[in-house]
Amino acid sequence: MPSAAIPRRARRRFRRLGATVLTLGVLIVSACLLSAARTNRPLADYPASPQSAEGRFRNPAPRPAEGLGKTLGIMWNFFFNKPDTTVPRAPVPVATLTRAQLLAAPDRSLFRLGHSTVLLKLRDGFWITDPVFAERASPVQWMGPKRFHAPPIALEDLPPLRGVILSHDHYDHLDRDTVVDLAGRADMFLTPLGVGDRLVAWGVPADKVRQFDWWQGTEVDGLRIVATPAQHFSGRGLFDGNRTLWASWTIIDEPAGAPGLRLFFSGDTGYFDGFREIGRRFGPFDVTLLETGAYDPQWPYVHMQPAQTVQAHEDLRARWLMPVHNGTFDLAMHAWQDPFEQISALGAARGIALATPGMGERLDLAAPQPTTAWWRTVE
Repeated sequence: MPSAAIPRRARRRFRRLGATVLTLGVLIVSACLLSAARTNRPLADYPASPQSAEGRFRNPAPRPAEGLGKTLGIMWNFFFNKPDTTVPRAPVPVATLTRAQLLAAPDRSLFRLGHSTVLLKLRDGFWITDPVFAERASPVQWMGPKRFHAPPIALEDLPPLRGVILSHDHYDHLDRDTVVDLAGRADMFLTPLGVGDRLVAWGVPADKVRQFDWWQGTEVDGLRIVATPAQHFSGRGLFDGNRTLWASWTIIDEPAGAPGLRLFFSGDTGYFDGFREIGRRFGPFDVTLLETGAYDPQWPYVHMQPAQTVQAHEDLRARWLMPVHNGTFDLAMHAWQDPFEQISALGAARGIALATPGMGERLDLAAPQPTTAWWRTVE
């Protein structure tokens, strides 16, 4: 249609929309470049890893090519077609924690701190997964997904940590400022290959960093901690895609003469055959902390749909399921409470024992109990 046939008002709207899209693109690219310049350093290659090829890590099943058109379509929908239900309209309830409470908690306690961040007390030592205390899951703190709620405990109030367990290097799982703060208060950092290189570049002492390929692990204070496979991807800038590995984690606590405990933490992952193999090697698990959130039919390869989360739990031959990767950041198109509602319905239909502790709430890993549907109290 000739431009003269388009009403002047419509042309102005199109121009404004185009300028908005262009500005947004420039901001995103600038943020990524700034992040790359600030936090990314040359990373080591790991040619001996079966997961590595030509300096990049890969999944056993190749990730389907999405193409520029699909990527731009996803970005357009994410920024301009989001429903208003992706963010809660009222405050998310948070049970405030203190260091004294944590120190007094019994062994085998879990405290949910947000998104994929949980604090575990095992063998009288504290372990934290994917600690993110930043206001935004983003390369910069002036734009990007903003927290729905404050952390239940301030970063500086955390007790001394026996270790930090990291699944991969995306911003909603690896928070540079948090890691740098914890460098002096955590005894060790357990990471997939390459992620530890980032930590050392940020100033974490190299002797505190232990890096693992899939199926590799360590023993600490009688705990066996193993990096297990996941189906995902990595990168923090424009040019470092898949230069670091991603992983799930298996934690085994089997003291002599006492009941054992087996935990599984998924990190980020799509559904894949690896869950059955992990279940075969290390199951049955007592509790799984499985990704349930930030899913969408447009990206099934890297994030599980709720029904797949349930299937993964069954593949792992596990008893209790605790959904994570939800309730803190707006990272998809679904309603913010949809992960909880869907996993609750699916779990009930499949007879799965489900625990959904609120932010700051304690879960007794030795004897889990059903928790309240706290998200239904939020308007």
